[in-house]
Amino acid sequence: MIAEFKLLPGKRETFLEAARADARDSMANESGCHTFDVLLTEGDENLVVFHEVYSDRSAYDWHRQTPHFETFRTAVAALLDGERKVRFFERH
Repeated sequence: MIAEFKLLPGKRETFLEAARADARDSMANESGCHTFDVLLTEGDENLVVFHEVYSDRSAYDWHRQTPHFETFRTAVAALLDGERKVRFFERH
């Protein structure tokens, strides 16, 4: 799964603090979460990308119901410039 977050100007560090906590807790507490990378893009300090790998779609759905995800979602709601963009992929 790839999620792209467009941030309001000047909100990157606050967003990254919440994102790193969500990534850390996901990796520590979710057996179905195998990778959770928080990536910064070259040339656009207001764009942050998550690369997450889950066992399957149900593991991702479970992730979205965890307390740490809700904490993240609430913390970043006012930092975003629009909706996040999410794309799902399968390995072949």
